[in-house]
Amino acid sequence: MPDLKRLLADLTSGDDDLAERAVPQLVAIDKEAIPALLVLTKDENEDVRWWAICALAQMPEADAMWFIPGLHDSSESVRESAAMALCLHPHPYVTARLIAALDDPDGMVATLATNALIGVGKDATPDLISVMENGSPAARIEAARALSEIRDPRAIPAFMKTMEDDSVLVKFWAEQGLENLRVGMVYFKPE
Repeated sequence: MPDLKRLLADLTSGDDDLAERAVPQLVAIDKEAIPALLVLTKDENEDVRWWAICALAQMPEADAMWFIPGLHDSSESVRESAAMALCLHPHPYVTARLIAALDDPDGMVATLATNALIGVGKDATPDLISVMENGSPAARIEAARALSEIRDPRAIPAFMKTMEDDSVLVKFWAEQGLENLRVGMVYFKPE
């Protein structure tokens, strides 16, 4: 059995090659490594936090709640890692946190949060509709993209409302959503 102490030292060494080799071994010892990795998600060094989240995300029994603090980290790379982890472990109880991440100043975090919301699926639909109708311009685009991929018929009225939207991207994703839902439509603009 691999030595947990040595693997954690490799993970936190600052040497990306050592850390990368340590991750699958930490995943292999699973439950024994989890408490130490959870502590490392709060380390003052952002690189250590990033690697800890990376390792935890690969745990088959990872809990989505482990990654929520990472969504609020001061480091963009840590927020990205947490959002990626939630793509791998989506759960309805993190929907509100993912919705908030749609407004992250780092576009990659917002994109990954959208992907995680797509993974949450239809449980996220009501919140995504609300964001698509009332959110910031960037969040509205991400919400429309998520809804188009989730393919929940409850989004049809919201998609219809956006046909005259000023945002070309919101309109594009709404049209894509209607197409994905196989809602046949013909548009005539009165003259």
